[in-house]
This record gives sequence, C-alpha cells and structure tokens, in this order.
Amino acid sequence: MPGSTPFDFDRHIDRYGTYCTQWDYVADRFGHADLLPFTISDMDFETAPCIRECLARRLEHGVFGYSRWSHDDFKGAVTGWFARRHGTRLDPERLIYGPSVIYIIAQLVSLWSAPGEGVLVHTPAYDAFGNMLGANDRVLLPSPLIKGEGSYHIDWDGFERQAARPDCRILLLCSPHNPTGRVWRRDELVRMATICRRHGVRVISDDIHMDVSFTPYLPWSEVVQDEGWALVSSGSKSFNIPALGGAYGYIPERASRDAYLHRLKAAHGLSSPPILGVLAHMNAYREGDAWLDALKAYLHGNLTLVAARLNAAFPAIDYRVPEGTYLAWIDLRGLGIDSAERMDALQTLLVEKYRVAIMRGDTYGPEGKGFIRLNVGCPRHKLEQGLDALIGALGEWLSIETPAHL
Repeated sequence: MPGSTPFDFDRHIDRYGTYCTQWDYVADRFGHADLLPFTISDMDFETAPCIRECLARRLEHGVFGYSRWSHDDFKGAVTGWFARRHGTRLDPERLIYGPSVIYIIAQLVSLWSAPGEGVLVHTPAYDAFGNMLGANDRVLLPSPLIKGEGSYHIDWDGFERQAARPDCRILLLCSPHNPTGRVWRRDELVRMATICRRHGVRVISDDIHMDVSFTPYLPWSEVVQDEGWALVSSGSKSFNIPALGGAYGYIPERASRDAYLHRLKAAHGLSSPPILGVLAHMNAYREGDAWLDALKAYLHGNLTLVAARLNAAFPAIDYRVPEGTYLAWIDLRGLGIDSAERMDALQTLLVEKYRVAIMRGDTYGPEGKGFIRLNVGCPRHKLEQGLDALIGALGEWLSIETPAHL
C-alpha cells in the first residue's frame, strides 16, 4: 500500500514517445491518440529494481553478441522460483525457452494436432488464443464458463462433451484465467486432468498470470500422472518486462521437447535469445520476491477500489475482486448493456466524450457480451481518473437509454 514499502507504485511515469503499445498506439484500436488507456495487459510501473540494476550492468559491459539460455543459471532460476513460490519441483532438464508464451503454445499446437482439428478453450478467452488457432488452421472448441455467485465455474457436462469429440486433441488452459480472473482449485484441475486423460486430450497450460494470484495457485504439474502436457509461462506479466522478450516451457515428454527445440533452432533460427530478457528473468526469479509481494498488495488495493466505487455508484453491477490477474472483468448486463449495439453506444461515450480506452468484453468472444475488461496495473491516481470517466459515462448512458427493465 502507499507508503508501506520501499517501492513507489504511485509514481507517474510518462510512457508517451517510448513506442508503447498501450499509450502511443491506442488509436489503432480506438481511433484517437489522446485517450487515457486501460487496455493491453502491461503495467505502468517500473519493473523491480533488481532487474533494472542487472540490465544497467549488462549495458555498461557494452557487448551484445550471441547468447544462450540452456544453462544452469537460467534453468535454476526458473526451477528455484517454482520451488520457493509455489512448492513445486521441476526437473531443469525438461525446461525449454521461447521468444514468447504464444510462440511456444503455437508450436505445441502444431506438433500435437493436425490442421482442422480442435483445441478446447474455456471461454470467454484471451483473444490471442483464437487468433493463433485460426492462423494455424485449428478449430477453437469453446467451453463456456458459467457465471454465478459473483464468480465463474466450469460447465462440466459441456466440457466433457467437447473433450470427447473425436477431433479434440488439446485443452489450452489459461491458469489463472484471463479475462475472468479465476484461479483454478486443485479439485477443478484434477477433474480436468481426469477428463482429458480419459479422452486422450493433451494439455497446454498457459500460466503467464501465475504470480499475480490472490488465492493459492497450483501448477498443472501437481495434478497429472502422465507426460502428455506442457506448462508455459514467463515473467513478462508479473514483472512488467514483455518488451525484453522471453518465455519458457516445461515439457516432460522427451520426444515433444526435442521436436519443439528442433523447430525453435533449426526451422525458425531462434537458437540465440535476447540476453537482456534472459538476465531479466534470472534476476527477477532470484531477487524479485519482495517487489512482487508489494506489487500484488497494491494491485489488490486497486481492484478493491474498483469494487467499492462501481458498486456504490451502480449496485446492479455487483463487481467482485477476482482471485487473480490485474484485469477487472466487469459485468454491465445488470445495467441493461447486454448487446453489441448498447456496448457500441457506451464505447462512443467513453472514447468521444470521456477520453478513456477500456476493452469491450466481446473482444474475448461472444461470452463477453455486456462486459468490459479494465487493466488496473497502474498508479491509483490514474485508476481514479478512469473510474471517474467510467462512472460518468455509465450514468450518462443510463439517462439516455433508460432501459425498460430498470
């Protein structure tokens, strides 16, 4: 919280002019360049001092030749982090590297399925999943999550029907889940694993949000007994370092691991990683605990503020703080914003009059209709501005539309 740690998450950092996707290129999606953005999931905070200091030392060295990731320092940092933070033992020899989480997932999807076959995904879903699957000629098989009692749960009958399809080859799991913020419990993970094993479905678990969990996060490795799976992650979300590049995966099956590495090195020529990304991960996972703990407390405070302000202004929203991620998934259907046309009208107000950019929920599939996704990875004063704008726009929309059921 403000003033309680040596890390200043309240400090404003001007990101304009840094080729920043969220700030400099907001017009690409919203049509205007001068908007206050709460969009793409990176944060407006400086990364941990331990990362900045190690990068400064490396820059001072001045030579940036070809580098490697497959060494004890990198692998030990990753396995040490999982052991220390999540109580999970991983064999370092089963780790692989990739330029991004989506790249690794795309290669595994290609290795474990054929064109035209299906990949099971809990929906609403991170939009890059659908884009990647479509570009690789795979079919997204939706398993819509059910919202109830302020949270989401799995439709187990529907999930198993999709898993049992003869064309279903892979479960692409998002753990914790983006955009809903669910952190899957052990019983849920075990049940998914049992169903997938029964129907011969492999599992790719995207755990990129694992370190921003407010309830206990459990890696997929803790609930399976076979080798037909992979866990993929990165420090990019939790330590705000996506521009440095780098991700890693844990692939227990030797043949799949070798096939992936053949693609990485031979087919795609990516054998030498960006050294700054490798160093950033090593130092984050060795020395970043205190910073991350302070960040999580601050983010939870931001999400609590969203709940307090929105629910006070509009009780029908009934927003609940999620179990994980720094993404507020806000259901506006209780206000009557339950169609694309009504969301269009709200977005016009937000952008044209209130000058803020907030992601509309149907970006993440039809199950997101009537929702918005607000990135709270920012100083609290920026979030307050965004909430002022959102509450103002919602109030104005209600005064114009006055839905009959309200």
